[in-house]
Amino acid sequence: MSLRVLFAPDKFKGSLPAPQAAAALAAGWRSARPDDELVLLPMADGGDGTLEVLAADQPDAEWVSVPTVDAVGTARTARYLRTGDTAAVELAEICGIAGLDPLDPMGAHTIGLGIVLAAALLAGAGRVVVALGGSASTDGGAGALSALGAQLVGAGGLLPVGGVGLPGLVAVHPDRLVPLPPGGVQVLVDVRAPLFGPSGAAAAFGPQKGADPAQVAELDRGLRRLAAVLGSDPEQPGCGAAGGTGYGLAYWGGELVPGAAAIAELVGLPAAVRRADLVVTGEGRFDAGSLTGKTCGQVLQLAAAAGVPARVVAGSVAGGMAAAVPGVGLTGLTELAGSERAALADPVRWLTEAGRRAALA
Repeated sequence: MSLRVLFAPDKFKGSLPAPQAAAALAAGWRSARPDDELVLLPMADGGDGTLEVLAADQPDAEWVSVPTVDAVGTARTARYLRTGDTAAVELAEICGIAGLDPLDPMGAHTIGLGIVLAAALLAGAGRVVVALGGSASTDGGAGALSALGAQLVGAGGLLPVGGVGLPGLVAVHPDRLVPLPPGGVQVLVDVRAPLFGPSGAAAAFGPQKGADPAQVAELDRGLRRLAAVLGSDPEQPGCGAAGGTGYGLAYWGGELVPGAAAIAELVGLPAAVRRADLVVTGEGRFDAGSLTGKTCGQVLQLAAAAGVPARVVAGSVAGGMAAAVPGVGLTGLTELAGSERAALADPVRWLTEAGRRAALA
């Protein structure tokens, strides 16, 4: 009997984008069961790779190029995705950490994001979706707010860019801040972290951006000062996303929403899951964090609610995850390939093999 199989993986970070991952898994499955109906629906959670997923789902979307700057102020051309009057913008495509060498945990900023947002609004976007994730900075979104017209004032009138300047913030003048578009700004977050504190932007994610313990403490102090001056709620889930950029965009008026759930609705994942006989999802690392607002957790939740069996294929699978998701088949590419290095060297090969084995299971 033929099956309808849905492939809905996220990206395999540092290895393969979600559309290619879905294609490789499906190719492997097809080699073992050529008569099955295969549906490819690559996913994202609001982090890097989100625009590629939306573009794959919306063939009439248009890429729009914008001159801007990266996280350290180097001129570059970035892009956003326009569908009708909706502009989708991805922080990682503009001022993300990928390819930034060396890292600059204190001076990195989000000015480039604000430039692209302002350009999209100037071009007539009636609604904006912003995907946060993969950031290089911990500036609380101060750079983006500045590019959108807010005046952040430091001692003596000047405020250095990046997280390094935030402890010296003394005032904000929002009167020239670009108004929100009629349809609002939806901010997709892939974490629920608050702005500051032990689980905040600096403590939880600063080390990934090159910050040492002393710098983490200084960045956290700056984020506390930012909250004291701006006055918005720093405990709102997702405020700490992208080095606190969630907080800055919420101050502007953006609505923070869980990215995986929002994208699932945008691409029609719930209905696709209900129509499937089996769902295959995956990501680079499947661990406890995968079940807290990430793509795999969202897919598994929908599958469980619909009574549809599911499998997870990941670059690696953390210990104990079989008990955390009973009844879900788990495959790790590291184990399949024999080592992490081998899996990363040829992810298409091992995802294809994982798809083939899943079909035969």
